[in-house]
Amino acid sequence: MACSVHHPTLVLPFISSATSPKHRQCSLWKIFQKAELHTFTASKPRIRPLMAVAGNKDTQKSREKLYLGMDFGTSGARFALIDQHGTIHSEGKKEYPLYQNEERIDWARSWKTTLFALLEDVPDHLRAFVAAISIDGTSATTMIVHSSTGEPLWRPFLYNENCPDALDFVKSIAPANHTVCTGSSTLCKLVSWWNNDDSNRKSALLLHQADWLLWLLHGKLGVSDYNNALKVGYDPEVDSYPPWLLAQPFSQILPSVIAPGTAIGSLKEDIGTQYGFPEDCIVCAGTTDSIAAFLAAGATKPGKAVTSLGSTLAIKLLSTKRIEDARFGVYSHRLDDKWLVGGASNTGGAVLRQIFTDEQLVKLSEQIDPSKASPLDYYPLKAVGERFPVADPNLSPRLHPRPESDVEYLHGILESIALIEAKGYSLLKEMGATQVEEVFTAGGGAKNEKWTEIRERVLGLPVSRAMQTEAAYGAALLAFKGAQQ
Repeated sequence: MACSVHHPTLVLPFISSATSPKHRQCSLWKIFQKAELHTFTASKPRIRPLMAVAGNKDTQKSREKLYLGMDFGTSGARFALIDQHGTIHSEGKKEYPLYQNEERIDWARSWKTTLFALLEDVPDHLRAFVAAISIDGTSATTMIVHSSTGEPLWRPFLYNENCPDALDFVKSIAPANHTVCTGSSTLCKLVSWWNNDDSNRKSALLLHQADWLLWLLHGKLGVSDYNNALKVGYDPEVDSYPPWLLAQPFSQILPSVIAPGTAIGSLKEDIGTQYGFPEDCIVCAGTTDSIAAFLAAGATKPGKAVTSLGSTLAIKLLSTKRIEDARFGVYSHRLDDKWLVGGASNTGGAVLRQIFTDEQLVKLSEQIDPSKASPLDYYPLKAVGERFPVADPNLSPRLHPRPESDVEYLHGILESIALIEAKGYSLLKEMGATQVEEVFTAGGGAKNEKWTEIRERVLGLPVSRAMQTEAAYGAALLAFKGAQQ
């Protein structure tokens, strides 16, 4: 198979969570607001100490319900347990155990092991109050499983895996510049598998990472959400797979699609019994990890945006208009009656860590004057190739000339990344998206105050750190949503 994969980065994929006319469910944001979750942007959610929540038996009997969210990222997974007010009662994380299978990492086994390890890490005295569970996963991480047993028929295709062997065919059937018209799309992965494994076609089912992990909990095969299904070609605006996709022979293995946060079914009895979760605990449809991160940030109005500064830079803007163009790596997820538009650049923290240690980054940043523009002009990339806002697979990194002063050098790099961010938001505006008014920051870069001040100057916008930066928190909000239906 001609697919290729790059080492995972900390990019947060893309987001959507809309009310589907097909399902007629309450607005996600109205439900959150009813539960007072709209106050998150004004005051930081509380974290209740574990000693305070243990209580006595009488206290536990009257205890309010809790909602469990799990985030499966590129190198590990996290959980967050919240109540209806957004209070965090417990949280934790696990790195993936890297099992080997024929000289490859057995990702399916690693994810499954981590899922149950996270359930084990939920404090014993809180499990009986968990009313709902949801999971987010990396966008376009694709699994081909047996339609009856759920067992993988092929190794998982990771989110950043490229399948150029399928791209020409996908471009021939999809509308011009559609989201699927990139080698890393779920549809390209499906077509690549279809052309290389005809022996399992009749018994196959396509699922995304989050879908499969949720199936392990609820036991109903063949269910996805329209955030994860976007990159296989699902159209969230009309709430269906398009005719050009349904006309293909491989459409038979596509999952059914529901809105993120929709209740799928009860937690499997054996799992509930083993871990001490209640009989009426439900499992809800998930989303992608960056959508969960956007939900966690609490950016609920058009013009609000979230920039994720991890290993790479990703921007997401809440817009009243849908924007999509594969030529620029721009696409939209549905978010209630709005659209979450954005893209992901290859610049970001990974470049900084190639040059400086974490300690150097802290000390050098302290010496930067963020009010002054750097005269240095860079395009910081870890390797050749850019996705957004310049779509050029041959774009070379530009990190020279290097001044004698490391402070000046870091200043130049931070400012250059900020200029790329600004160009991204400018591109979205040119394409018709809502004008950005305020930016919340997630990821490790959110901790660098001098960089925040540089970005405020370059963007000409208020920039602040998101109150909640963990995608697991957003997944917990989806669990809460499902429990209110």
